[in-house]
Amino acid sequence: MSQPQPDSVIDSELEENKPGLASSRASVQKSEVSATIHDTSRPPTARVENADRQQAPAAPGDFPEGGWAGWLTVAGAFLIQMTGFGYTGSYGVYQDFYTRVYLSNESSSAISWIGSINAYLVIASGLLAGRLYDRGYFYYLLYGGSLLLAFSLFMLSLAKPDQYYQVFLSQGVGVGLGAGMMYIPSVAVVSQYFHKRRALAMTIVASGSSLGAIVHPIMLNNTLNDPKIGFAIATRANAGMISGLLLIACVVMRTRTTQVRTPPPLWSSAKRFVKDGAYVFTAIGMTVFALGFYFPLFYIQLDALTHGLDKTFSFYSLVILNACSFLGRLSPGFFANKLGVENITVVSTFVCAVLILGMIGLSSVASVVVIGIIYGFFAGTYIAMLAPLLAHLTDDMSELGARMGLAFALCGFGTLVGTPIDGALLTGDYIWWRPALFSGLMAFLGTASFATSIVLLRRRRLRRRATEDAAANEKA
Repeated sequence: MSQPQPDSVIDSELEENKPGLASSRASVQKSEVSATIHDTSRPPTARVENADRQQAPAAPGDFPEGGWAGWLTVAGAFLIQMTGFGYTGSYGVYQDFYTRVYLSNESSSAISWIGSINAYLVIASGLLAGRLYDRGYFYYLLYGGSLLLAFSLFMLSLAKPDQYYQVFLSQGVGVGLGAGMMYIPSVAVVSQYFHKRRALAMTIVASGSSLGAIVHPIMLNNTLNDPKIGFAIATRANAGMISGLLLIACVVMRTRTTQVRTPPPLWSSAKRFVKDGAYVFTAIGMTVFALGFYFPLFYIQLDALTHGLDKTFSFYSLVILNACSFLGRLSPGFFANKLGVENITVVSTFVCAVLILGMIGLSSVASVVVIGIIYGFFAGTYIAMLAPLLAHLTDDMSELGARMGLAFALCGFGTLVGTPIDGALLTGDYIWWRPALFSGLMAFLGTASFATSIVLLRRRRLRRRATEDAAANEKA
């Protein structure tokens, strides 16, 4: 960021008033950093945090493009996505179970608020989490988010039937905040290790949520609906699995550098970001597209059941969708650099919009399978491209956390209201064409915003190239 650090201001004053002292002071700082690292009288966390804060970010050419620390961090971020956003993507199981059994006195719209609040907080918390990450608080976010997520899931197991507020507070608010504290930092930290292979690394991380959205529904459908197990034990078993995976993630993830510059106020950053047209339309596209994106994820299982399809098959409809989403998240990382991250984003959102409208005709096993496979693949591709797209639009990587946080916070509003609107349009009579039409139209508007972003991005590149060519001609 452009604001100077207090230390750099002091250095400049020393250099101006007392020549030679600035260089001496720099030597003292290096000695202090070394002493901090080797000082065994302080707790390890304090030593690492203090040392990290005095290190400058790596130069663009210094990225290791992997290594043990890099790939272990990718693995840890993969597990965080699996336990956080992957759990959120499995809410369709709860939507069905709560509507039919556990919260049967509540409407579909009211029940969907639990999942939408959860998804909103996972995404919108990035506004604060991204700035804290930029300030060097990665480990606090990682450990604190893990503890809150695990605690909230165990509290969910204590929720009683038809006690809506208990489920809402634990699953909607607690789990959402816990996962949200880790979501943006776990993606952004990967950029410290990769530059050329950043899209590949980030798509691997993003695929974790799809794997989670496969594992969680299978586990939950086979335990929640078993009368011998019941809601409490099923939820505790799921919470135990998630807690174990989070513990592994906390052990293996490490930062390479921590930003030392204090970010400017959020409003100051936002005013600067608004001048970037490509970024603005990308954020708008994410927000509008989110209004329709979650409709299949939340409702395809209930949709299949209400159309009289086999109960066992209906339980696995969400698994089919998320299994293909897993493939969709992994695939683009291998050719994103050739085809262009922004081009893949537009194509995937367009196909998703078409498939959402196609849910109007969902009535048979074949239609569920076709929609689940194709929508799952391209929905996974879209999610995998979001982080690389925002990184692609960011010239100064020290702003990546703030840019991602702001964009995802705006996107969270679409996530928040989209599925409750779907539930209200669905009504207790299950009129499926209404929410499908609404969600499909919103998805098409999101696609149009992403396409506009591409146009603006290409114009910016042309202007930059023209400026560089003019400067080269002047030197010649």
